[in-house]
Order: sequence, then structure tokens, then C-alpha cells
Amino acid sequence: MGRLQDQVAFVTGAGRGIGRAVAGKLAAEGAHVVATDVDEGAAKQAAQDLGGRALGLGTDVTDPDSVSAALARAQEEFDGIDVLVNNAGWDTAGPFVDSDPADWDRIVQINLYGVLHTCRAVLPHMIGRGRGAVVNIGSDAGRVGSSGEAVYSAAKGGVIAFTKAAAREVARHGVTVNCVSPGPTDTELFSSIGGEDPKLRTALTKAIPLRRLGEPTDLANAVAFLASPEASFVTGQTVSVSGGLTMS
Repeated sequence: MGRLQDQVAFVTGAGRGIGRAVAGKLAAEGAHVVATDVDEGAAKQAAQDLGGRALGLGTDVTDPDSVSAALARAQEEFDGIDVLVNNAGWDTAGPFVDSDPADWDRIVQINLYGVLHTCRAVLPHMIGRGRGAVVNIGSDAGRVGSSGEAVYSAAKGGVIAFTKAAAREVARHGVTVNCVSPGPTDTELFSSIGGEDPKLRTALTKAIPLRRLGEPTDLANAVAFLASPEASFVTGQTVSVSGGLTMS
């Protein structure tokens, strides 16, 4: 039996990258996964690949009505939500002084407001049941800053701070809230903001003490631990998964 046997996990941005790896890991641990993504086709494909009772739903985390509809559909299918993983994210890289304010809004809406919308929908349900685990995907950009990602760093810093405050508010109800902060991770998003540049990849690899980029499975393993009963006495924490690039 897995650590999450027969629990229900609601994962945002599960169509690809880290979210897809998280969904796969939680399913391997026995969870029934609700895989959501703004790309409905990718969400449904993820659920199909996971098999079992996995459910794929097109969901826009920037739209609270879309989030509420997805939660209602998940609750129709399952008794309740035991685990919420806020993974959906987006960024575009470049100097802040050259950035487009329209991009600021999209970055903050997806990365920060997306977390607020899902937590606002799911936390009352978890509080009512007296249990639950929330794992937010932050970023080390939000802990130490990242050149070319100023607004993304601000949004992810907000996620980290929100995680701590929410953890304090819901702890007495038996609900934990933690954050996993990736360092440079080999995903489509990383490639889209310059990660395909061999010079950048080489430089980052040399800077990382463990001498490799992160893989989505590295993040998924950390999420699975924080979502599991093994982490029942861990809350309000931010765990960096960065190969040692950032150390507290």
C-alpha cells in the first residue's frame, strides 16, 4: 500500500512538467488524482495515462469560477479532497525595466492568485473534515531572487509568505500547508525562458553543487512526502529542491 492509499489529490498544472510528475508520483502512492490544467486536452491525457479513477479537468486557476466548478466536479466523483497541490505556473524572462505590465498581471494572476483561488475553494472543505495537506510549488526565485524574473520572484515570494500565514491559520484544524521551492529544473517552462541555451545550462550545472539540473521527479518526491502522513507534524515550511544551489 502506498503512503496516500485511496486519498484524493487535486493537482493544478498537471498536464506537463513538474505537475505531471507530481500527479504520477501521487498516483503511484495510491492516490486518486484530479489532474487539472488550463489545457483541457493535456489534463484529460494525464488522467488517461494515470489510469484508475484519475479525473482530468480543464481548469483556469486565474478564474475562481473555473476553480469552483472543477472542485464541484471532483467532489461529485469522490468523497472529498485530501491533498491540494498548487503547481500551475508561468513566466517570461527579461530585464524588469524592459518588461510589459500586461505580463506582470499574467504572472501574478497565475502564480499567486491561482494559489489563493484554489486554497480559498479547498481549505474550508479540509477544515470541515478536520484534515488535509496543501503543498504549494514556490520557487527559489522567491527566496533569493532571480535575474530576469523579477515579477515572477515577487509572485513566488508571495506564495511562500502565504504558505506560512495559511499554515498558522489552519493548523488547529489538522490541516498542513507547506511549500516546495524548485531550483533550476529541466522543464518546458525552463526551456521557454532560455533553458535551451547550452551556455546557460552549462553555467547552471557548474553552479549547482550536485552538478545537474533538477528533474520533475525530484520535485514530485518532495511533494509526495509533504502530502503524506509521514509529514503530519510538518507545516509552514519551505523546502528547496535545488541540488544545493540555494541553502538556508
